[in-house]
Amino acid sequence: MNKKNHTSLIHISKRREVSLGRRWGIRALAIILAFVLSAVVTMIITGLNPIEVYATMLKGAFGTPRKMWTLGQEIAILLCVSLALTPAFRMRFWNLGGEGQVLIGGLACAASMILLGDKIPNALLILIMTVTSIAAGALWAVIPAIFKAKWGTNETLFTLMMNYVATQLVAYYIIVWEVPRGSGKIGIINQNTQAGWFPQIGNFKYLLNILIVLVLTFVVYVYMKRSKQGYEISVVGESTNTARYVGIKVERVIIRTLLLSGAICGLTGLLLVGSTNHTITTTISGGRGFTAVMVAWLANFNPIAMIFSSFLLVFFSQGAGEISTAFGLNQSYADIMMGIVLFFIIGSEFFINYKLHLRKNTGKEGA
Repeated sequence: MNKKNHTSLIHISKRREVSLGRRWGIRALAIILAFVLSAVVTMIITGLNPIEVYATMLKGAFGTPRKMWTLGQEIAILLCVSLALTPAFRMRFWNLGGEGQVLIGGLACAASMILLGDKIPNALLILIMTVTSIAAGALWAVIPAIFKAKWGTNETLFTLMMNYVATQLVAYYIIVWEVPRGSGKIGIINQNTQAGWFPQIGNFKYLLNILIVLVLTFVVYVYMKRSKQGYEISVVGESTNTARYVGIKVERVIIRTLLLSGAICGLTGLLLVGSTNHTITTTISGGRGFTAVMVAWLANFNPIAMIFSSFLLVFFSQGAGEISTAFGLNQSYADIMMGIVLFFIIGSEFFINYKLHLRKNTGKEGA
Protein backbone atom coordinates (compact mmCIF):
# COMPACT_ATOMS: atom_id res chain seq x y z
CA MET A 1 0.00 0.00 0.00
CA ASN A 2 1.44 3.30 -1.09
CA LYS A 3 1.22 6.44 1.01
CA LYS A 4 2.30 9.98 0.15
CA ASN A 5 3.40 12.60 2.63
CA HIS A 6 3.10 16.18 1.52
CA THR A 7 4.15 19.50 3.00
CA SER A 8 2.49 22.72 1.98
CA LEU A 9 4.07 24.78 -0.77
CA ILE A 10 3.61 28.00 1.20
CA HIS A 11 4.61 28.39 4.81
CA ILE A 12 3.41 31.37 6.86
CA SER A 13 5.36 32.63 9.85
CA LYS A 14 4.85 35.59 12.14
CA ARG A 15 7.37 38.42 11.96
CA ARG A 16 9.08 39.00 15.27
CA GLU A 17 9.72 42.71 14.90
CA VAL A 18 9.01 45.13 12.06
CA SER A 19 10.58 48.57 11.96
CA LEU A 20 8.46 51.65 11.38
CA GLY A 21 10.20 52.25 8.05
CA ARG A 22 9.42 48.75 6.81
CA ARG A 23 5.80 49.07 7.92
CA TRP A 24 5.27 52.23 5.92
CA GLY A 25 7.28 50.82 3.02
CA ILE A 26 4.88 47.87 2.77
CA ARG A 27 1.92 50.24 2.99
CA ALA A 28 3.39 52.49 0.29
CA LEU A 29 3.81 49.48 -2.01
CA ALA A 30 0.20 48.52 -1.31
CA ILE A 31 -0.95 52.01 -2.28
CA ILE A 32 1.05 51.85 -5.54
CA LEU A 33 -0.50 48.49 -6.39
CA ALA A 34 -3.94 49.93 -5.57
CA PHE A 35 -3.30 52.76 -8.03
CA VAL A 36 -2.26 50.28 -10.72
CA LEU A 37 -5.40 48.19 -10.23
CA SER A 38 -7.56 51.33 -10.10
CA ALA A 39 -6.05 52.43 -13.41
CA VAL A 40 -6.95 49.10 -15.01
CA VAL A 41 -10.48 49.24 -13.60
CA THR A 42 -10.85 52.84 -14.80
CA MET A 43 -9.90 51.93 -18.37
CA ILE A 44 -12.21 48.91 -18.41
CA ILE A 45 -15.26 50.60 -16.87
CA THR A 46 -15.04 54.16 -18.20
CA GLY A 47 -12.51 54.13 -21.04
CA LEU A 48 -10.84 57.19 -19.52
CA ASN A 49 -7.12 57.85 -19.41
CA PRO A 50 -5.99 56.91 -15.86
CA ILE A 51 -3.29 59.59 -15.86
CA GLU A 52 -5.91 62.28 -16.51
CA VAL A 53 -8.06 60.79 -13.78
CA TYR A 54 -5.23 60.87 -11.23
CA ALA A 55 -4.30 64.42 -12.25
CA THR A 56 -7.90 65.41 -11.56
CA MET A 57 -7.68 63.73 -8.17
CA LEU A 58 -4.64 65.84 -7.29
CA LYS A 59 -6.44 68.93 -8.54
CA GLY A 60 -9.42 68.11 -6.34
CA ALA A 61 -7.22 68.07 -3.25
CA PHE A 62 -4.59 70.72 -4.05
CA GLY A 63 -5.99 72.65 -7.04
CA THR A 64 -6.64 75.92 -5.21
CA PRO A 65 -5.69 77.43 -1.84
CA ARG A 66 -9.30 77.01 -0.73
CA LYS A 67 -9.23 73.29 -1.55
CA MET A 68 -5.95 72.89 0.32
CA TRP A 69 -7.35 74.57 3.44
CA THR A 70 -10.49 72.45 3.19
CA LEU A 71 -8.27 69.38 2.94
CA GLY A 72 -6.38 70.48 6.05
CA GLN A 73 -9.62 71.11 7.92
CA GLU A 74 -11.04 67.70 7.04
CA ILE A 75 -7.82 66.01 8.08
CA ALA A 76 -7.83 67.89 11.39
CA ILE A 77 -11.41 66.92 12.26
CA LEU A 78 -10.92 63.26 11.31
CA LEU A 79 -7.64 63.19 13.22
CA CYS A 80 -9.33 64.68 16.29
CA VAL A 81 -11.92 61.88 16.40
CA SER A 82 -9.17 59.30 15.82
CA LEU A 83 -7.21 60.70 18.77
CA ALA A 84 -10.35 60.39 20.88
CA LEU A 85 -10.81 56.71 20.08
CA THR A 86 -7.15 55.76 20.51
CA PRO A 87 -6.94 55.51 24.34
CA ALA A 88 -10.10 53.39 24.48
CA PHE A 89 -8.98 51.09 21.67
CA ARG A 90 -5.52 50.63 23.20
CA MET A 91 -7.36 49.45 26.31
CA ARG A 92 -9.43 47.01 24.18
CA PHE A 93 -12.57 49.00 24.94
CA TRP A 94 -14.26 49.10 21.54
CA ASN A 95 -15.76 52.58 21.60
CA LEU A 96 -17.91 52.77 18.47
CA GLY A 97 -19.82 55.72 19.90
CA GLY A 98 -17.57 58.47 18.57
CA GLU A 99 -20.31 59.61 16.23
CA GLY A 100 -22.77 60.17 19.06
CA GLN A 101 -20.19 61.74 21.36
CA VAL A 102 -19.31 64.28 18.67
CA LEU A 103 -23.01 65.01 18.12
CA ILE A 104 -23.65 65.57 21.83
CA GLY A 105 -20.63 67.86 22.07
CA GLY A 106 -21.92 69.82 19.09
CA LEU A 107 -25.41 69.98 20.60
CA ALA A 108 -24.03 71.43 23.86
CA CYS A 109 -22.08 74.01 21.85
CA ALA A 110 -25.13 74.99 19.80
CA ALA A 111 -27.29 75.26 22.93
CA SER A 112 -24.78 77.63 24.52
CA MET A 113 -24.66 79.78 21.37
CA ILE A 114 -28.44 79.95 21.02
CA LEU A 115 -29.35 80.47 24.69
CA LEU A 116 -26.48 82.76 25.73
CA GLY A 117 -25.40 84.38 22.48
CA ASP A 118 -26.81 87.86 23.15
CA LYS A 119 -26.46 87.86 26.92
CA ILE A 120 -22.76 87.56 27.80
CA PRO A 121 -19.40 88.71 26.36
CA ASN A 122 -18.07 86.62 23.49
CA ALA A 123 -14.93 85.44 25.31
CA LEU A 124 -17.01 84.12 28.20
CA LEU A 125 -19.45 82.52 25.77
CA ILE A 126 -16.65 80.63 23.99
CA LEU A 127 -15.32 79.46 27.36
CA ILE A 128 -18.77 78.14 28.32
CA MET A 129 -19.15 76.48 24.91
CA THR A 130 -15.80 74.75 25.38
CA VAL A 131 -16.55 73.49 28.88
CA THR A 132 -20.07 72.28 28.08
CA SER A 133 -19.06 70.55 24.84
CA ILE A 134 -16.19 68.68 26.45
CA ALA A 135 -18.31 67.77 29.47
CA ALA A 136 -21.19 66.55 27.30
CA GLY A 137 -18.93 64.33 25.20
CA ALA A 138 -17.27 62.93 28.33
CA LEU A 139 -20.65 62.20 29.92
CA TRP A 140 -21.88 60.40 26.81
CA ALA A 141 -18.80 58.16 26.79
CA VAL A 142 -18.62 57.46 30.52
CA ILE A 143 -22.14 56.00 30.70
CA PRO A 144 -21.23 52.78 28.79
CA ALA A 145 -17.84 52.80 30.58
CA ILE A 146 -19.53 52.61 33.99
CA PHE A 147 -21.76 49.76 32.87
CA LYS A 148 -18.74 47.94 31.43
CA ALA A 149 -16.63 48.46 34.56
CA LYS A 150 -19.36 47.54 37.04
CA TRP A 151 -21.43 44.90 35.27
CA GLY A 152 -19.36 43.77 32.27
CA THR A 153 -21.83 44.88 29.59
CA ASN A 154 -20.92 44.74 25.90
CA GLU A 155 -19.38 48.15 25.13
CA THR A 156 -19.63 47.70 21.36
CA LEU A 157 -23.42 47.44 21.33
CA PHE A 158 -23.83 49.98 24.13
CA THR A 159 -21.81 52.69 22.40
CA LEU A 160 -23.49 52.00 19.07
CA MET A 161 -26.94 52.43 20.63
CA MET A 162 -25.81 55.68 22.24
CA ASN A 163 -25.18 57.00 18.72
CA TYR A 164 -28.86 56.60 17.86
CA VAL A 165 -29.98 58.28 21.07
CA ALA A 166 -27.67 61.23 20.36
CA THR A 167 -28.98 61.54 16.81
CA GLN A 168 -32.58 61.68 18.00
CA LEU A 169 -31.74 64.24 20.71
CA VAL A 170 -30.18 66.49 18.08
CA ALA A 171 -33.18 65.97 15.79
CA TYR A 172 -35.51 66.95 18.64
CA TYR A 173 -33.71 70.18 19.42
CA ILE A 174 -33.42 71.10 15.76
CA ILE A 175 -37.24 71.17 15.71
CA VAL A 176 -37.30 73.19 18.94
CA TRP A 177 -34.83 75.78 17.62
CA GLU A 178 -35.68 75.67 13.89
CA VAL A 179 -35.52 78.96 12.01
CA PRO A 180 -37.87 79.75 10.35
CA ARG A 181 -40.63 77.63 11.86
CA GLY A 182 -41.42 74.58 9.78
CA SER A 183 -38.08 74.61 7.96
CA GLY A 184 -36.72 71.60 9.85
CA LYS A 185 -33.29 73.19 10.29
CA ILE A 186 -31.59 75.75 12.50
CA GLY A 187 -29.62 77.64 9.87
CA ILE A 188 -26.52 79.65 10.72
CA ILE A 189 -26.49 80.39 14.45
CA ASN A 190 -25.98 84.05 15.42
CA GLN A 191 -25.27 84.98 11.81
CA ASN A 192 -25.63 88.72 12.41
CA THR A 193 -23.76 89.03 15.70
CA GLN A 194 -21.35 86.08 15.21
CA ALA A 195 -21.64 85.45 18.94
CA GLY A 196 -19.82 82.27 19.85
CA TRP A 197 -17.96 82.05 16.55
CA PHE A 198 -14.32 81.13 17.03
CA PRO A 199 -11.85 83.87 16.04
CA GLN A 200 -10.14 83.58 12.68
CA ILE A 201 -6.37 83.81 12.38
CA GLY A 202 -5.66 86.27 9.59
CA ASN A 203 -7.40 85.25 6.38
CA PHE A 204 -7.10 81.55 7.15
CA LYS A 205 -10.51 80.26 8.14
CA TYR A 206 -9.45 76.82 9.35
CA LEU A 207 -5.98 77.54 10.73
CA LEU A 208 -7.14 77.68 14.36
CA ASN A 209 -8.76 74.25 14.10
CA ILE A 210 -5.63 72.77 12.56
CA LEU A 211 -3.37 74.24 15.25
CA ILE A 212 -5.63 73.01 18.06
CA VAL A 213 -5.62 69.46 16.69
CA LEU A 214 -1.85 69.48 16.13
CA VAL A 215 -1.28 70.48 19.76
CA LEU A 216 -3.78 67.83 20.87
CA THR A 217 -1.95 65.20 18.80
CA PHE A 218 1.30 65.93 20.63
CA VAL A 219 -0.47 65.88 24.02
CA VAL A 220 -2.16 62.52 23.34
CA TYR A 221 1.15 61.07 22.08
CA VAL A 222 2.94 62.08 25.29
CA TYR A 223 0.01 60.87 27.39
CA MET A 224 -0.01 57.44 25.74
CA LYS A 225 3.76 56.94 25.49
CA ARG A 226 5.22 58.72 28.51
CA SER A 227 2.61 58.98 31.27
CA LYS A 228 1.70 56.55 34.03
CA GLN A 229 -1.91 56.63 32.86
CA GLY A 230 -0.86 55.65 29.33
CA TYR A 231 1.12 52.73 30.74
CA GLU A 232 -1.90 51.57 32.74
CA ILE A 233 -4.05 51.73 29.60
CA SER A 234 -1.59 49.47 27.78
CA VAL A 235 -1.44 46.95 30.64
CA VAL A 236 -5.24 46.77 30.93
CA GLY A 237 -5.42 46.29 27.16
CA GLU A 238 -2.98 43.39 27.30
CA SER A 239 -4.63 41.61 30.22
CA THR A 240 -7.03 42.75 32.91
CA ASN A 241 -5.86 39.91 35.16
CA THR A 242 -2.25 41.05 34.88
CA ALA A 243 -3.33 44.64 35.53
CA ARG A 244 -5.12 43.62 38.71
CA TYR A 245 -2.16 41.48 39.77
CA VAL A 246 0.24 44.46 39.60
CA GLY A 247 -2.18 46.65 41.54
CA ILE A 248 -3.91 48.60 38.77
CA LYS A 249 -7.56 49.39 39.50
CA VAL A 250 -9.06 48.29 36.19
CA GLU A 251 -12.52 49.79 36.73
CA ARG A 252 -11.02 53.19 37.51
CA VAL A 253 -8.81 53.04 34.41
CA ILE A 254 -11.79 52.17 32.18
CA ILE A 255 -13.88 55.07 33.47
CA ARG A 256 -10.99 57.55 33.37
CA THR A 257 -10.01 56.56 29.84
CA LEU A 258 -13.54 56.86 28.47
CA LEU A 259 -13.91 60.26 30.11
CA LEU A 260 -10.87 61.33 28.10
CA SER A 261 -12.12 59.68 24.92
CA GLY A 262 -15.54 61.33 25.15
CA ALA A 263 -14.03 64.70 26.09
CA ILE A 264 -11.97 64.78 22.89
CA CYS A 265 -15.04 63.80 20.85
CA GLY A 266 -16.90 66.65 22.56
CA LEU A 267 -14.06 68.98 21.53
CA THR A 268 -14.54 67.81 17.94
CA GLY A 269 -18.21 68.75 18.15
CA LEU A 270 -17.16 72.16 19.46
CA LEU A 271 -14.83 72.71 16.49
CA LEU A 272 -17.50 71.64 14.01
CA VAL A 273 -20.24 73.88 15.43
CA GLY A 274 -18.34 76.81 16.92
CA SER A 275 -15.59 77.15 14.34
CA THR A 276 -16.49 75.43 11.07
CA ASN A 277 -20.22 75.18 10.35
CA HIS A 278 -21.85 77.48 12.93
CA THR A 279 -24.90 75.24 12.96
CA ILE A 280 -25.96 71.78 14.15
CA THR A 281 -27.45 68.95 12.10
CA THR A 282 -27.87 65.22 12.69
CA THR A 283 -25.20 64.54 10.06
CA ILE A 284 -22.62 67.08 11.15
CA SER A 285 -20.10 64.42 12.17
CA GLY A 286 -20.35 62.93 8.68
CA GLY A 287 -19.54 59.34 9.66
CA ARG A 288 -16.14 60.33 11.04
CA GLY A 289 -16.81 58.35 14.21
CA PHE A 290 -16.55 55.18 12.13
CA THR A 291 -13.90 56.32 9.64
CA ALA A 292 -11.70 57.24 12.61
CA VAL A 293 -11.62 53.56 13.61
CA MET A 294 -9.85 52.82 10.32
CA VAL A 295 -7.47 55.75 10.79
CA ALA A 296 -6.47 54.66 14.29
CA TRP A 297 -6.09 51.03 13.30
CA LEU A 298 -3.97 51.77 10.21
CA ALA A 299 -1.61 53.85 12.35
CA ASN A 300 -1.38 51.09 14.96
CA PHE A 301 -2.81 53.57 17.49
CA ASN A 302 0.20 55.89 17.14
CA PRO A 303 -1.06 59.52 17.30
CA ILE A 304 1.78 60.83 15.09
CA ALA A 305 1.25 58.17 12.43
CA MET A 306 -2.47 59.03 12.46
CA ILE A 307 -1.65 62.32 10.77
CA PHE A 308 -0.57 60.38 7.68
CA SER A 309 -3.41 57.85 7.74
CA SER A 310 -5.93 60.71 8.14
CA PHE A 311 -4.35 62.50 5.20
CA LEU A 312 -4.53 59.35 3.11
CA LEU A 313 -8.24 58.73 3.64
CA VAL A 314 -9.27 62.39 3.30
CA PHE A 315 -7.15 62.85 0.17
CA PHE A 316 -8.72 59.86 -1.55
CA SER A 317 -12.20 60.90 -0.48
CA GLN A 318 -11.82 64.49 -1.68
CA GLY A 319 -9.95 63.53 -4.83
CA ALA A 320 -12.41 60.80 -5.77
CA GLY A 321 -15.27 63.25 -5.39
CA GLU A 322 -13.55 65.63 -7.81
CA ILE A 323 -13.20 62.81 -10.34
CA SER A 324 -16.92 62.08 -10.19
CA THR A 325 -17.72 65.75 -10.80
CA ALA A 326 -15.15 66.39 -13.55
CA PHE A 327 -15.93 63.33 -15.66
CA GLY A 328 -19.66 63.12 -15.01
CA LEU A 329 -19.40 59.87 -13.11
CA ASN A 330 -21.68 58.96 -10.25
CA GLN A 331 -20.53 58.52 -6.67
CA SER A 332 -20.30 54.77 -7.13
CA TYR A 333 -17.09 55.18 -9.12
CA ALA A 334 -15.49 57.12 -6.26
CA ASP A 335 -16.64 54.39 -3.87
CA ILE A 336 -15.06 51.71 -6.09
CA MET A 337 -11.71 53.51 -6.01
CA MET A 338 -11.88 53.98 -2.26
CA GLY A 339 -12.77 50.31 -1.85
CA ILE A 340 -9.76 49.18 -3.89
CA VAL A 341 -7.39 51.41 -1.94
CA LEU A 342 -8.74 50.31 1.44
CA PHE A 343 -8.62 46.65 0.38
CA PHE A 344 -4.91 46.92 -0.43
CA ILE A 345 -4.10 48.91 2.70
CA ILE A 346 -5.93 46.46 4.94
CA GLY A 347 -4.33 43.55 3.11
CA SER A 348 -0.87 45.07 3.61
CA GLU A 349 -1.29 44.59 7.37
CA PHE A 350 -1.06 40.84 6.81
CA PHE A 351 2.35 41.21 5.17
CA ILE A 352 3.46 43.57 7.94
CA ASN A 353 2.71 40.96 10.61
CA TYR A 354 3.47 37.78 8.67
CA LYS A 355 5.83 36.60 5.96
CA LEU A 356 5.44 33.89 3.33
CA HIS A 357 8.01 31.21 2.57
CA LEU A 358 7.93 29.22 -0.65
CA ARG A 359 9.41 25.75 -0.42
CA LYS A 360 9.62 22.63 -2.48
CA ASN A 361 7.31 19.73 -1.84
CA THR A 362 9.36 17.17 0.08
CA GLY A 363 6.73 14.46 0.09
CA LYS A 364 8.02 10.92 -0.44
CA GLU A 365 6.31 7.78 -1.48
CA GLY A 366 6.54 4.85 0.86
CA ALA A 367 5.30 1.32 0.95
